[in-house]
Amino acid sequence: MYGIAGGVCLALYGVIATFQSFPSFGRVYAAYEGIFILLSLLWGDGGSTKKRQICMIGLVGLYV
Repeated sequence: MYGIAGGVCLALYGVIATFQSFPSFGRVYAAYEGIFILLSLLWGDGGSTKKRQICMIGLVGLYV
């Protein structure tokens, strides 16, 4: 039950972002996601090398 509710909330979070009309929203959203990826990497135990590499690829992609 909680999984379904979480999935619906996550879907709404993605859909609501598409309705933003100000021009710099993409940059703000990318910066937010970069912080989210970085903090998730730092918050956990670091995980496996593969997880760290995937996070770093994501951060490099946001920088570009």
